[in-house]
Amino acid sequence: MGILIALGILLLAFLGAPVFTLIGGGAIYLFGAEGVDSSAVIVEMLRLASLPALIAIPLFTFAGYVLAESGAPRRLLALAEALFGFLPGGLAIVALFATAVFTAFTGASGVTIIALGGLLYPMLRKQGYPEKFTLGLLTTTGSLGLLFPPSLPIILYAIVGKLNLDLLFKAALPPGLFLLLVLSVYAYFVARRSGVQKLTFEPGKILAAARAAAWEIPLPFLIIGGIYKGVFTAGEAASIMSFYVVMVEVFVYKDLCLRRDITKIAVKSMILVGSIFIVLGTALGLTNYLIDAQIPDAIFAWMHSFVQSKFLFLVLLNVFLLVINMIEIFSAIIIVVPIIVPVALQYGVDPVHLGVIFILNLEIGYMLPPLGLNLFLSSSRFNRKLPELYGAVVPFLLLLLAVLALVTYFPGLSMTGIH
Repeated sequence: MGILIALGILLLAFLGAPVFTLIGGGAIYLFGAEGVDSSAVIVEMLRLASLPALIAIPLFTFAGYVLAESGAPRRLLALAEALFGFLPGGLAIVALFATAVFTAFTGASGVTIIALGGLLYPMLRKQGYPEKFTLGLLTTTGSLGLLFPPSLPIILYAIVGKLNLDLLFKAALPPGLFLLLVLSVYAYFVARRSGVQKLTFEPGKILAAARAAAWEIPLPFLIIGGIYKGVFTAGEAASIMSFYVVMVEVFVYKDLCLRRDITKIAVKSMILVGSIFIVLGTALGLTNYLIDAQIPDAIFAWMHSFVQSKFLFLVLLNVFLLVINMIEIFSAIIIVVPIIVPVALQYGVDPVHLGVIFILNLEIGYMLPPLGLNLFLSSSRFNRKLPELYGAVVPFLLLLLAVLALVTYFPGLSMTGIH
C-alpha cells in the first residue's frame, strides 16, 4: 500500500500538482498510518508563526523587489563603474560585486539577470570582453551573492535547520568574499589576455555618480555591517531595510509611486513569500514524522556500512546537493535539510559549516548544466541557445567547484566569521 501511495505522489508531482499538497498529504498519511492525529502536521504551522526569524523573509523580499523596480540598479552600477572601471578587468569586477550585492538583497529570484544583465552585457562587450566570457559571467552572477546577508536561502536554512540566523550570516560572509576574489582574479587575467581597454579615471564622474546614489550607498554597509557587528538582529535589519528603501525610492528619488507601484510590488513579493511559507509549514510537519520515525538514524546506519570516512561523506554530500539544488531550490532546503543535518552531525560536521556548504552548493546548482535556473534565464534574456551557455559557464563552474572544495575541507574559511 505504501508503495502505491508513493507512486501516486510521484505521478501527481509529474502532472504538476502543487508541492505543498503533496508534502502535506504525504505527512498526514504517514502520521495516520502510525495512528497519530493529523493535527501533528497543522501544529507546525503554529510553531512556524512563532519563530523570531520568520519576519525577515517577507520584509527582505519586499525590500528587494522595491530596489529591483526602482532606478537603484542603474545608479549603483554607474557608481561602481566610475570607481573601478579604470582597473584591469575593472568592469567585469564591477559586474561581479554589483550583482552579488543585488542578488543578496533580491533573493536569487532571477531578478539579477533580468534587471542588470541587460545593462551589463552591452557595456562588457563594448569594452572588448569576449562574448563567451560575458555570457558565462552574467549567467554566474544570477546567483552570486547568496552567501551575503540578507540572503533568503540563508534565512530559510536557519529556520529549517534550527540554527542561529545571525551566526549563519556571519559564517557565510568570508567564503562569499573569497569567492568574489577568486572570480575577480579570473576576470583580471581574461581582460589582460583579451586586450580589454581600461576606462579613463575621471574624478568628476565618480563625484556625480556618488551624488546620484548618495541615499543608496549606505544600504549594504548598514544592513550587512549591522548584522555582522551584532548591532541588530536579522529581523530588525529587515524592518530597517524595508522602511529605508520605501522612503528613499518613493520620497527621495521618486522612482516609485506609493499608491500605485508599492501596492503592486507588495502583492507580487508576497505571492512568492506565501508560496514559500505554505511549503515550509507542511514540510516541517513531514520533518516531524521523519524524526519520530528515526529516518535520519536509519540513513546514517545504512551509509556508515559503506562510507566510514568523513572525507568521503562530504564528497558524496556535495554531489547529492549539487544535483538536488539544480533541480529544485527552495524545496531542497525545506525537505532535504532536516534529513542531512542529523546525518552530518554523526560524521562530525558542524551544523553551521554544513549550512555554508549547502548554500554554496545552491549557488552552483543555479548554473549547473543541464537544468540550472540561471541557464534558462540567460537563454531568455540574451537570446542564446542553451548549449552555447553550457560552454560559456564551464570556466566559472570549475572555479566555483574549486572554492566549494576549499570551503568543504577547510572549515576555517567559514568558521572564522563566528569567532
